[in-house]
Amino acid sequence: MKNITVLVSGSGSNLQRIIDGVENGDIPNARVSLVVADRECFALQRAENHGIKNILIKRGKDFSSELGKIIPENTDLIVLAGFLSILNREFCESFQGKIINIHPALLPKFGGKGMWGHHVHQAVLASGEKESGATVHFVTSGVDEGEIILQKSFEISDTETLESLSEKIHKIEFEIFPQAINSVLNRV
Repeated sequence: MKNITVLVSGSGSNLQRIIDGVENGDIPNARVSLVVADRECFALQRAENHGIKNILIKRGKDFSSELGKIIPENTDLIVLAGFLSILNREFCESFQGKIINIHPALLPKFGGKGMWGHHVHQAVLASGEKESGATVHFVTSGVDEGEIILQKSFEISDTETLESLSEKIHKIEFEIFPQAINSVLNRV
């Protein structure tokens, strides 16, 4: 059984997708063993609702070192699911190849510091891009710079709004996140 730690900051819809994926077999032979939040958020309640150990570590300069102390030794994968804090270089290097993130755009475009949630969608629409999508990638000390694991795209319509773009991307995230998690957990 593979152990997954999920880091969250918000409502936890991607966390819920991971939990559901484990429960329904989309993510076989795995379990979410720990959920860690960097702020009070509904994702902690989602973890609680499923009997998953959950911890709040307040944001700050010691966040990464505090996080490193509580990650279980038997953790196979750390998944950032709507997680907004930046992990420091030491943390990223000590868990290299074992941390993944989902990003609401087609990296390498529209990534980096400040590019999250609606900020990404606004930038995509303002740029006149013809397509968007979601990317699952490995986490490194460079924000959104890690190797891409999986991407899926769609064409942006002429009538696309911030809300419609966000909704389409969320559907793609729900589709590719379990696939990417399986891919990483089952690599040789």
